[in-house]
Amino acid sequence: MQSIDGTTTAREQEPDERESASQEGRRGSRSRGGGPHPGAEARSRLELALDAELDALLGAALAEDVGSGDVTSTASLPATLVARGRLHAKAAGVASGLTLFARVFSLLDPAARVTSSSVDGDAFESGDTLLVVEASARALVTGERTALNLVQRLSGIATLTNAYVRRAAPVQILDTRKTTPGLRRLEKYAVRCGGGVNHRFGLFDQAMLKNNHVDLTGRSLADVIADLRAAQGPDFVITAEARDEAEAEAAIDGGADVVLLDNMSPERLGELGPVLRRRAQTAGRTVVLEASGGITLESVAAFAASGVDRISVGALTHSAPALDLAFAVERLA
Repeated sequence: MQSIDGTTTAREQEPDERESASQEGRRGSRSRGGGPHPGAEARSRLELALDAELDALLGAALAEDVGSGDVTSTASLPATLVARGRLHAKAAGVASGLTLFARVFSLLDPAARVTSSSVDGDAFESGDTLLVVEASARALVTGERTALNLVQRLSGIATLTNAYVRRAAPVQILDTRKTTPGLRRLEKYAVRCGGGVNHRFGLFDQAMLKNNHVDLTGRSLADVIADLRAAQGPDFVITAEARDEAEAEAAIDGGADVVLLDNMSPERLGELGPVLRRRAQTAGRTVVLEASGGITLESVAAFAASGVDRISVGALTHSAPALDLAFAVERLA
């Protein structure tokens, strides 16, 4: 296959996937089971398709850093000097954002050549080389920080997500909307690279009734769900947040597809889950039970063992540390 700059890479690029757990519901499936967590098969489809939206994002990031020009590189490096840069890992992790990393340099130098030994979704060890870029020395030095900031951020998210996925398997790990403004598409992509599943992308692709909605309406949860169902149709996924058993039962009675059980202990979830499933079964439906709220790497296995179908974790995107990656450059003769 051809990479973004025309050189050969390790795997054929496929379209960017924005499929989420919520978007599946718009195709007509109202049964939201917690099937096998995404693994190697899912990650093999993860290469990010470059488009005008991403080029604009990268252009803005470069403009923020470069401004009117890289005064240091322009003064110190000949325009004709060619160099090689090697992206390598200083910690073990899961890759995400390699295509973006390479694209930064091709925007600065259209003649840049990239050789990839890893693709997004691949696990790697400390010391591994992920890709090599040959380009003008000025392009490598000018683009280094922008490219590293992106790949370190996204690989950090993928790595943290993968840690949750491995501890929770086979229960699904989902992200949230707690993303960096302007970077949601990329950060949710990074979650998929780590084996996680995307929750709704925004406010438009799934209804999620939170406590504030219900409290502000002054109406019953069942009535609010009925209005949503009438407005959006039978196949639109409706999630209802529940703080206690009464709210969870009201969500099921109202016809919610997903009941988000917020800030409950694993022990309480284990008690409540069978009760709620029986209630849904009596109504002739199935219901997806989701745990959320303060779930850490240390506690996620206990939550997964409680019997829920899936677990949503805001920390995947709002608290993931940048992964330690480095970019070493050398002059070419």
